[in-house]
Amino acid sequence: MTQHAPHHDEPLDAIDRRIVAELSRDGRLSVRTLAERVHISRTAAHNRVLALQQRGVITGFGAQIDRKSIGLNISALVVVRIGDVSWESIAAKLATLPFVEKVQAVSGDIDIILTVSAPDHEQLSQAILRDIHDMPGVVSTRSHLILEEIDGRPPAQSLDIWRS
Repeated sequence: MTQHAPHHDEPLDAIDRRIVAELSRDGRLSVRTLAERVHISRTAAHNRVLALQQRGVITGFGAQIDRKSIGLNISALVVVRIGDVSWESIAAKLATLPFVEKVQAVSGDIDIILTVSAPDHEQLSQAILRDIHDMPGVVSTRSHLILEEIDGRPPAQSLDIWRS
């Protein structure tokens, strides 16, 4: 699939919001089922999904994987403060490290929050202490083990309850 530059300046209408919400619940929906759920024709549903992809609203389709079922038994949020380096350069390096799932820039007295998952405590410690903490440009790290997670409502699924 060819990537197109996103056009975020156009607001989503109610039908597009419902399409995004339905696909965020189940990215494997057929166009026929999607059309039935949002009450439009199959052709209209197909064309709208293509348009949402071209606009950069839908960026891909993928499976959601349970970490523990693939052997990633321990996870942590790692708070990172960086020195005199650009966010872009250090974020790109952090994102390539083993076990780093997500890199987020945040406001306040910290700079970055990482989600890191590993098979065991030893490998998590190595990832944090050796790979992340020792990276040039990282001033300090603070780790918070994730003890339990409960999924909330993903942002795309809230789109179908917006009022136009």
